[in-house]
Amino acid sequence: MKPTVAIVGRPNVGKSTLINRISGRRVAIVDDMPGVTRDRLYADCEWCGKEFTLIDTGGIDDKTDDISASVKRQALDAVELASVVIFVTDVKQGVLSGDAEIADVLRRSGKPVVLAVNKADSSNRDNVYDFYTLGLGEPMLISAEHGSGVGDMLDAVCASFAAAEQTDEVKPLSIALVGKPNVGKSSLVNRLLGYERSIVSDIAGTTRDAIDTPITVNGVDYTLIDTAGMRRKRDVEPKSIERYSVMRAIAAIKRADVVLIVIDATQEVTEQDEKIAGLVHESGKPSVVVLNKWDAVEKDTQTLKLKTDELKEHLAFMSYFTSVSVSAMTGQRVEKILEAANVSYQNASRRIATGLLNELIGQAVAATEPTARKGRKAKIYYVSQPDVCPPLFVFKVNDEKLIHFSYERYLENCLRRAFDFSGTPITLKFVGRGEN
Repeated sequence: MKPTVAIVGRPNVGKSTLINRISGRRVAIVDDMPGVTRDRLYADCEWCGKEFTLIDTGGIDDKTDDISASVKRQALDAVELASVVIFVTDVKQGVLSGDAEIADVLRRSGKPVVLAVNKADSSNRDNVYDFYTLGLGEPMLISAEHGSGVGDMLDAVCASFAAAEQTDEVKPLSIALVGKPNVGKSSLVNRLLGYERSIVSDIAGTTRDAIDTPITVNGVDYTLIDTAGMRRKRDVEPKSIERYSVMRAIAAIKRADVVLIVIDATQEVTEQDEKIAGLVHESGKPSVVVLNKWDAVEKDTQTLKLKTDELKEHLAFMSYFTSVSVSAMTGQRVEKILEAANVSYQNASRRIATGLLNELIGQAVAATEPTARKGRKAKIYYVSQPDVCPPLFVFKVNDEKLIHFSYERYLENCLRRAFDFSGTPITLKFVGRGEN
């Protein structure tokens, strides 16, 4: 296992800027507004040949509302999981009562702590001596924004790691949950984990970042990616934090192995549900449609069929979709989600032998030949499958312009009838004789 490093501190001391600096990419949303980070964020990092997992947390403050209490609990849980803790403070603000309270918690935890005094420059370094009063050893002056002192801080972090061989691990299957606000994505993550990992609230927009969480089920490793709810484009302010959250959700789709499209089963499928599913389809990702809140649906013998028919109507562009009806609230059939995700990914990874593929397509052409266009008829010489995830089939033909879209759809249907590609798009590419 890689060692873990938790970053904790009060709101707006620069924790998210620091994780972006260390990871070398924009993992966390950065804004001057306190409280932008609410959940734990994970990022795999490396320093001087040593690999570790960095955990960013929400700011710990003395507010008593439900979300602030949940943020504080998340941060304290991160400390318990961590091998080393980076305690970030603000040299410009000096030592505040909140810093002293956090320091007391960290001392009692018994974890190695590196005290990082952020926002330091040549004009304000005299204040550093005040931070010795926290009783956490020598303060390390850094600037997360400009990078000064961060290398020395990471040297101190790595020096605290236990010397252990880091073994190569099988890459866990990454599964992103996407959907409109308040469809239950975070509740599903918490139910799959068996504890409260993501903050759940009726307030739309509670989840703002794409949150990565490792999980092991039946000996299989996964990474669950909880994302912000995606509203209609016209409802999102151009320069708002929500806009960046939606961009992060789209990026999560692109980096995921499988995508769970979460839909509220108590409501009709909307145009926004269609658009979100369209993003997943266009990205070429295998997926599962998750009908959540099934416990709240008034049911009879036709309910599931009617809901499936509704999905078929709205998601006609991805007729290959598979769906599961679940309840994050009660746990009903939630275990089926990972099973369905595994099947979709296996189907997306399926590779067909060239000989079998050409035999199938030969039979399909013999059964229904391409229609002539302007006196010419398309000829298919052979077909191969050079790639998976999504499966790509390349047809060598005399002239790709002679292949009508209806015949392309016919060939795709033949492939899907012969082989199980449910839950995944497949791509057909036609290459003329003169092309490589």
